[in-house]
Amino acid sequence: LFFGSLLLISCGESEKSTEKNVIGNPIPVTVIELAKGDFASAISASGNWTTNDETILSFKVGGIVSKIYVEEGDQIRKGQLLAALNLTEIEAGLSQAKIAFAKAERDYGRASRLYEDSVATLEQKQNAETALEIAKEQLRAIEFNFQFAQIRASQNGFVLRKFLNEGQQASAGSPVFQTNGANDDSWVLEVAVNDLNWSLIQEGDSAQIEVGSKTKEFLAGNVSRKSQSADPVTGAFSIEVAPEKSEKLNLASGMFGRAKIFPSRQDNGWEIPYEALL
Repeated sequence: LFFGSLLLISCGESEKSTEKNVIGNPIPVTVIELAKGDFASAISASGNWTTNDETILSFKVGGIVSKIYVEEGDQIRKGQLLAALNLTEIEAGLSQAKIAFAKAERDYGRASRLYEDSVATLEQKQNAETALEIAKEQLRAIEFNFQFAQIRASQNGFVLRKFLNEGQQASAGSPVFQTNGANDDSWVLEVAVNDLNWSLIQEGDSAQIEVGSKTKEFLAGNVSRKSQSADPVTGAFSIEVAPEKSEKLNLASGMFGRAKIFPSRQDNGWEIPYEALL
């Protein structure tokens, strides 16, 4: 009988303790009235700095790389000589084309004189004239290719990558340098956004760009371009944010950056405070 009484007392105390924990102390809250309206929220995104004029430079013809005049990271000027091929084989081809053109000129002159003397036929004269034109165009093509046995900078900027070294075989059109026009202040921050944010962002929307993670330097900018297709791998859309041209930036291609974009397009809906959701 005594054991049964203790058990009933223990169960009663346990139920009271549980009831207190459930009820607890009242929590003060603030109730606000929600109204539907137009609003726009800032869109935060991150990406990498790049330029719109990154260029892959290559030789027009194949050959052995004779000389490389620049290294990765070097500053370059428009028209500056960057690399050259060994010209032995190319000059031989040019000499052959000049000899063939000279022979075609002699053949045409001889055929013209014989035709005037009624020794050669009109067809023979015309065939010699055709051969002369073919030799002339072949010479022009080789002279054109001879000019592109060298690589010259197409713009002011920097050498981002160098793909070949001296003594290597370069095939026609194979990449030798990757350059950009950083000296022309053409930097843009390329960020990725989802399809919903992409539809809200318009070209010309204002933005705030964070340059460095340590200095927390912010620049004013705007949306300069938005892609019209998604990345096939990530499914994200690309947005380019350009800083004001007057800003002097100390940047390198591929450097990380952040941007806060302020869409001019507004949505109509319910705006709920973040604290209420939290």
